[in-house]
Amino acid sequence: MSKGLVVQKYGGTSVADVERIQNVAKRVVRTKKEGYDVVVVVSALGDTTDKLIELAHQITAHPSERELDMLVSTGEQVSCALLAMAIHKLGVDAISFTGAQVGIITDNSFTKARIIDINAKRIFEEIKKSKVIIVAGFQGVSLNQDITTLGRGGSNLTAVAIAKVLGAISCEMYTDVEGVFTADPRIVKDARKIDRISYEEMFELASLGTQILQARSIEFAMKFGVPIHVRSSFSDEVGTIISKEVRAMEDIVVSGVAINKDEAKVTICDVPDKPGIAAKIFKDIAHENINVDMIVQNVSRTGATDISFTVPTTDLNKTIRVAKEISQKVGAGAIASDKEIAKISIVGIGMRSHSGVAANMFEALAEKDINIEMISTSEIKISCVVKKDNGAAAVKAIHEKFALSKKKG
Repeated sequence: MSKGLVVQKYGGTSVADVERIQNVAKRVVRTKKEGYDVVVVVSALGDTTDKLIELAHQITAHPSERELDMLVSTGEQVSCALLAMAIHKLGVDAISFTGAQVGIITDNSFTKARIIDINAKRIFEEIKKSKVIIVAGFQGVSLNQDITTLGRGGSNLTAVAIAKVLGAISCEMYTDVEGVFTADPRIVKDARKIDRISYEEMFELASLGTQILQARSIEFAMKFGVPIHVRSSFSDEVGTIISKEVRAMEDIVVSGVAINKDEAKVTICDVPDKPGIAAKIFKDIAHENINVDMIVQNVSRTGATDISFTVPTTDLNKTIRVAKEISQKVGAGAIASDKEIAKISIVGIGMRSHSGVAANMFEALAEKDINIEMISTSEIKISCVVKKDNGAAAVKAIHEKFALSKKKG
């Protein structure tokens, strides 16, 4: 009798080479022998996806998104087949599947597809045979039978969605760090591991640059109540539990500091200050499937205004092209862009009931003579855009200001 079903997801660093794949196989087999049914979701080996994208851009500066998905989806197929072989060698039966083979149905949005449904019949059939199931993360198939991918970090979404559909008792995300930290430990050496964090806070941190989990996977987990355990694949230590908010969490004003260096600022100059113009601008940008983050509109003094906004750096060239077309339509002026920015953010559900948080953040930056270019706030987060060169110093200053380190925490 099984103790229940566990979903384990292993990131690219966890399966970067043969030795690490063998280590993952041992961990999976150990879980299986403890009496659990196991479904494993894997990412591509190491930086395979980046290398495949680089190959595509050596062919053409503007590869077809459909063909890009066809290309990069192969990375996960390699790692799931190799892991199955490693598990076989340990004497346990395992079978590997692509996203399409386990019925992960998506829409037609290539490179950032959304899951419509999962037909888990094949998985259940193989579980009944007591096999370990290994699924290629990051991918699915559209209703038109085209291979699609779920966006950067999409293997996390695969794992959470499968955990929900299968009714898993646990969804374990294995990575190269021991959990979620108050800041990037590579920037802040004494950053503290967070034992427990709410879905809301983790969603914000993931959206704001913390690269441990994909934001969409947290959104999905929050919607369906899938608890997540972020752990290191290199140790047996307890990591960070991501779950529903509990009252004790409100006592912590700021849970963490995030930095995102993968955004660019675009400014449309001399935009006519008339009703409906902003709506037209951002409708046209949305039509191109470009995600806009922060937006700042200057006060109009001459009947025209500048509108600045941030977009992912990967969408910058497309955004500039669209912005130029929009500018001509509405009678605006030049388009300016800046890739040398970093977005620094603080997150904490305790902000709802504590005042002065923004003032402390701005004071921390002012004390280091760091200029703020844009500001955005929500109920549980505050974000500032600064020059990229000041990014690390800004994170350290804010982390210290809020006493988030293990020495002070």
